[in-house]
Amino acid sequence: MATTELEHRFPCGQCGASLRYAPGQQSLTCEYCGHAQDIPQLDDETRVKTLQSLDYHDAVAQALPPSEFEETQVLNCGSCGAQVEFEPDIHSAECPFCAAPVVTDTGTNRHIKPQAVIPFALSEREAHDKMRAWLKGRWFAPNGLRKYARSDGSLSGLYVPYWSFDAHTRSSYTGQRGTYYYVTVRGAKGKTQRQRRVRWSPASGTVARQFYDVLVMASGSLPRPMVRRLEPWTLSELELYSPRYLSGFRAEAYSVELPEGFRIGQERMDEVIRNDIRRDIGGDEQRISAVNTSYADERFKHLLLPIWMAAYRYRGKSYRFIVNGQTGRVQGERPWSVWKIAGAALLAIAFVALAAYIAEMGG
Repeated sequence: MATTELEHRFPCGQCGASLRYAPGQQSLTCEYCGHAQDIPQLDDETRVKTLQSLDYHDAVAQALPPSEFEETQVLNCGSCGAQVEFEPDIHSAECPFCAAPVVTDTGTNRHIKPQAVIPFALSEREAHDKMRAWLKGRWFAPNGLRKYARSDGSLSGLYVPYWSFDAHTRSSYTGQRGTYYYVTVRGAKGKTQRQRRVRWSPASGTVARQFYDVLVMASGSLPRPMVRRLEPWTLSELELYSPRYLSGFRAEAYSVELPEGFRIGQERMDEVIRNDIRRDIGGDEQRISAVNTSYADERFKHLLLPIWMAAYRYRGKSYRFIVNGQTGRVQGERPWSVWKIAGAALLAIAFVALAAYIAEMGG
């Protein structure tokens, strides 16, 4: 099947240097001469018509048109498994996800082409300010980590892959409805009190829902709970995919294939479906015994979403800080300083001992 190979290089019309995407703008700029070049824009109606989801079953059956595929050059990290796109002439680098050295032959990755991208809204300086504010409150972090927060250490701007799923679901269920009632009971000393009990009755039914844009990160390079805490993303700001938005940034290739991504998406849908079932059962409490869900009109999009990231190695272990490149929301991992925790514990013990001494003297 034919594929396309894209080169993410855009020379400046004035000096010939590479243009880079300017976060928060709709232009590429030259860091040498300052020349700006606008990114062609479509009107809202044309963008909505052009940004169409693809049929999930066609993709699984390898029946998508050849134009939906591309080839890119990637480096594979043997430590965390990330597949990060680099310039074709780069054969060694530091992995932005775990800070491990990556030295490998540049391989070609054939994948479903991204259909849309949320461009970076925050600059590196703005993202660093967000990360510094987040780290500032981590009192029990080692001094090295706090020093990193005060430094001007660079962040890596990355576009991470996501699958976005649409589906119509219909779920039949069985369960129980719990209704509260109260009884009066007599205690050991003759006192009476009201106690709440639950009367359970069988319940069954069917609920249906149309899901749109259920997001699943298409990579295992970051812990999924951490990624979930970066949400929400404002998908109304999606732009049609253009390599221009990637100029000056790296992009991670997806490593979670479409069927696995849809399975994870179904888990997210199931959370919503079970809430629908509880509302449908009604009553004061609900028990769900069984759920059988059928899916129809399953469709998907391949998206690239922006994050700023710093990988920090402490005593041989990698820790990561992530800033949502659209909203500025921060998530991260951090080591704990044993000395600071021990010092705080000793201080607390000393405070308790002092309070006891003052109380004794006062008595």
